[in-house]
Amino acid sequence: MPGGTAQAAGPSADGAHGVTSSKDLLKTAANAFTFSSPADRSVKQNLPAAGNKTAAAPQAAGADLKVGLSGTATSARTIDLKSEITSSLGTPLTVVIDWGDGTSSSEHAGGTETKTSHHTYAEVGSYTVKVTVYGVDGANGPSATNEMPFITPGSEFTPHSPTRLLDSRDGTGAAQAGQVPAWGEARVKVAGNNGIPADVAAVVLNVTVTNTKTAGHVRAYADGTERPTTSNVNYAAGDSVPNLVVVPVGKNGYVNLYNSGEQGVDLIADVTGYFTRTSANGYTPTDPTRFVDTREGLGTPRGMVPGQGQFGVQITSTRGVPAGAKAVALNVTVTNPRTAGHLTVFPSGQAAPNTSNVNFSGGQTIANSVIVPVGADGKIVVRNGSWAAADVIVDVVGYYSPDSVSAYIPVRPVRDLDTRDASQWPSGPLKPYRYIYSTFGEENTTATAMVLNTTVTNTSGAGHLTVSPDPNALWQYENKTHTPPVAPNSSNLNWTAGKTVPNLVQASLGVNGIVDFFNRSGNSIDLVIDIFGVYDKH
Repeated sequence: MPGGTAQAAGPSADGAHGVTSSKDLLKTAANAFTFSSPADRSVKQNLPAAGNKTAAAPQAAGADLKVGLSGTATSARTIDLKSEITSSLGTPLTVVIDWGDGTSSSEHAGGTETKTSHHTYAEVGSYTVKVTVYGVDGANGPSATNEMPFITPGSEFTPHSPTRLLDSRDGTGAAQAGQVPAWGEARVKVAGNNGIPADVAAVVLNVTVTNTKTAGHVRAYADGTERPTTSNVNYAAGDSVPNLVVVPVGKNGYVNLYNSGEQGVDLIADVTGYFTRTSANGYTPTDPTRFVDTREGLGTPRGMVPGQGQFGVQITSTRGVPAGAKAVALNVTVTNPRTAGHLTVFPSGQAAPNTSNVNFSGGQTIANSVIVPVGADGKIVVRNGSWAAADVIVDVVGYYSPDSVSAYIPVRPVRDLDTRDASQWPSGPLKPYRYIYSTFGEENTTATAMVLNTTVTNTSGAGHLTVSPDPNALWQYENKTHTPPVAPNSSNLNWTAGKTVPNLVQASLGVNGIVDFFNRSGNSIDLVIDIFGVYDKH
């Protein structure tokens, strides 16, 4: 239950603190989808007698029967429908609802009243809901019919071959080459660009900031909407920093990248997929699972990946990822690189694109989230774009497939936690080897995963952050009978002393709706958690 002001539960025996705010983000985001058709749009008529093949006649004079419709989404694929019936017939009525997906339901009304009905669609999409009200006391009784469009808030994923949409250094996707100025923004054309459909709802971009002269951050948001106060990519002078963003697309088909810094920067945006409100691929979150570690020979022969070298990773039909998966959500980490460079992750069976997923300098350990299509053989490829060797780690956090049920709903970005803010979080920085839990699923009971941006700052030593579902229920924390969770062998972001590091996290809610954030270092850190979206199964 993210959002609002986080309240600190007292530290437990294992030093855990909890974010226990109470905002129902899923319902709030879904409730923005409202539709209506007023009663005066009702089509009134008399029903023909049984066996009478003549056309129905207009409703008899003086017989007042009409129905107004209003619909509000409550989750990714569920509608609350209100049928406001006005009747002067003085007889019982039958209400028949055609939900527009090949199913229907019926109920009775006593006369003038408002009936509330609920329906969950099997697939995301656009539907026409039609309601007919008629008397039950005569074959030729009057009827009234009204209909209303309904679009589900939930959207499903279509993978896209990694493609560069913006590069301010050479003018790709821009009017001309040139840095994005201080407090300025770049507009990225998404809809209709490189095969992305016009009805795109959200897009997955890997955004890289480079050629930086001062510290700052980048915010991604839908063109035509209010600029958020949250951040997506944080940078310092001299940095080249990537981060994955899942961002809604404006009604005009554009996304904005705002440079909140005192000097100009270069921005690069690579697309790897998009969401539409049509049936495609839902999401299945998994517990973080390590598929590759070149340091120990997991998933690939042991040893560093040579400069300009690459290796394949079998993703589908192994370790819980089914054969039908079309794309995979990863956390990719580079460590021990001998010189600066970048990693590119792409589907097998294709040539390496001119995109990047992880940018690094010599000796740096850095991670980035990646969503990438899976090749026809169920594999992906990781390429080391450096001229020298580096170690690579790949953790799987989820996958997209036609059989996966969770649909994505973007939310207005909101800050869930900032340990620097004493008024919000009196417990202070996250101490070494301790964790914070957040009860995202307490009110969002049908949510399966959250799309978050986690940022670590005020670091005094090297370390990494691990994000994973908590095995405890909230009541166990409340009565102090919980079992201290164990951090899995995976990482979501890595840092060195003095660095501010962000990374997108697609966090599984597990069975209890609680997510843990582990500080895997010997020094205290400040942690910032921003919420950008939710995956919902209903």
